[in-house]
Amino acid sequence: MLNLNKILDKVTDVVVRTGDHIYRESNRKKLISYKGAVNLVTQFDRISQILIVNYLKKNFPDFGILSEENVNHYTNSPIKWLLDPLDGTTNFAHNLPIWAISLGLEVEGVIVLGLVYDPTRKELFTAIKGKGALLNGKKIRVSDTRKLDKSLLVTGFPYDIRESKENNLEYFTRFCLCAQAVRRLGSAALDLCYTACGRFDGYWEIKLSPWDQAAGSLILLEAGGMVTDFKGKPFNIYGREVLGTNGYIHKQMMAVLNRKD
Repeated sequence: MLNLNKILDKVTDVVVRTGDHIYRESNRKKLISYKGAVNLVTQFDRISQILIVNYLKKNFPDFGILSEENVNHYTNSPIKWLLDPLDGTTNFAHNLPIWAISLGLEVEGVIVLGLVYDPTRKELFTAIKGKGALLNGKKIRVSDTRKLDKSLLVTGFPYDIRESKENNLEYFTRFCLCAQAVRRLGSAALDLCYTACGRFDGYWEIKLSPWDQAAGSLILLEAGGMVTDFKGKPFNIYGREVLGTNGYIHKQMMAVLNRKD
């Protein structure tokens, strides 16, 4: 049996230390390279990944690791980490302080532990499956907004927005016309966590990677929220759709997403 409390304590230490280090150094010149037309990476993404991955390999040698910047270590293991070393790289590269480190633990296909750390605000979101969700050690809960037209929503756009017709723009337009407002922050991990603590009432996105949503989806669920695909089917971090809400507006958002115009 895994002692998830002890594991969480260990990885919290390295994630917070790494995040604080990156934040202190973030005023240095950023060396930017491109993985696609609008998908960039900096040396800080790689520094963060190196520091955290080396720690995970040393302290959890039997666990696999799947990380954004081309780390596929022992991924056939029934237990593996899913790491986004810097979620919100475009924001980070432009000195916009909306970014985080996200780390989730998957055991036989189930996310059992998650943490998301925002060094710019010193906010640490954590969750262990079945134990609730916390922000800086205090319990958090989703909002109690009941109607979509009173709801503040958040979303993001895929990296192939310039090439693919499946780019979320139609959904964005629909929700702009029926919700109180829609925001786009640029960090899926924080979008999920902000929905978990009631800052947003609902969130949807397409074409995310598993490391984008592993930790945040658990945090939202443990805060009393609901997470599915657009049809209401069980959520899969390896799938192409995520709909996360406070639960009250879930069916209302599904109706908008599945509407045939």
